[in-house]
Amino acid sequence: MRIHPLAVVDPTARIGVHVVVSPFCVIEHDVVIGDGCVLESHVVIKQGTVLGQGNHVFEGAVIGGVPQHLKMPERIGTVQIGSHNTIREHATVHRALHHDQATMVGDHNLLMAGVHVAHDCRVGNHTIFANNAMLAGHVTVEDRAYLSGNVAVHQFCRVGGYAMVGGLSRVVKDVPPFVTIDGGSGYVVGLNTVGLRRNGFTNEDIAQLKTAYRLIYRSGLKWQHVLERLQNEFAEGPAARFSAFFACSTRGIVAERREPPATTLKLRDEPGEMPGLRRHAG
Repeated sequence: MRIHPLAVVDPTARIGVHVVVSPFCVIEHDVVIGDGCVLESHVVIKQGTVLGQGNHVFEGAVIGGVPQHLKMPERIGTVQIGSHNTIREHATVHRALHHDQATMVGDHNLLMAGVHVAHDCRVGNHTIFANNAMLAGHVTVEDRAYLSGNVAVHQFCRVGGYAMVGGLSRVVKDVPPFVTIDGGSGYVVGLNTVGLRRNGFTNEDIAQLKTAYRLIYRSGLKWQHVLERLQNEFAEGPAARFSAFFACSTRGIVAERREPPATTLKLRDEPGEMPGLRRHAG
């Protein structure tokens, strides 16, 4: 354990072996820091925080801040962070609102500079949050989801596993697993096929997900009928996650971005035709 003499560490904090605490860090009381963690300069670990093993927290990050809530109770909850996470500069993770609850971040996550995780959030494992991504209170982000830069997620929303949310997206409904959200429009634009292949999904897996995707977004069925068919036709395989995810949705799901039936596309210029304008058959 290496604690720099210019760090301020409460004597009651429980600090594991092979921990590095750099200059000007502050570690308050009622803090647990697991073996092998590295805290760079000016990191603040506030009371009620538990860090697992092998976490690397960079300059200026504040872990365990009080909730940003106008009706904060006298006794608030905690922050529990798993192992082998990388938390970059000036990221913030806030404690849960109530004393018997915890804001939770799992294992092997990357939170880039300026990321904010608000009170009562649940972040899974192997997620990536690009710079300045923000989660409001009570947000759930499932395993291996990817949030691009400056994404803002509304309170109580969920982001499904393996989803990719494009930069600057404003998420106000649940993002289903496996899909891609376009940053410009904030709508679903298909499956996250690149992420799926990188994570070992087979061609058969992706084909099944495409079939389920078309049922969800393009069948034209009433939502209750969509749910019934998902349960009956995709009881196994990766697509089975859709029905389980939708069963817990309270905010609805993000819609698909669809072109209007009579859009104009630049295909080629016909003789006597105005350049760049040709009707798409739709």
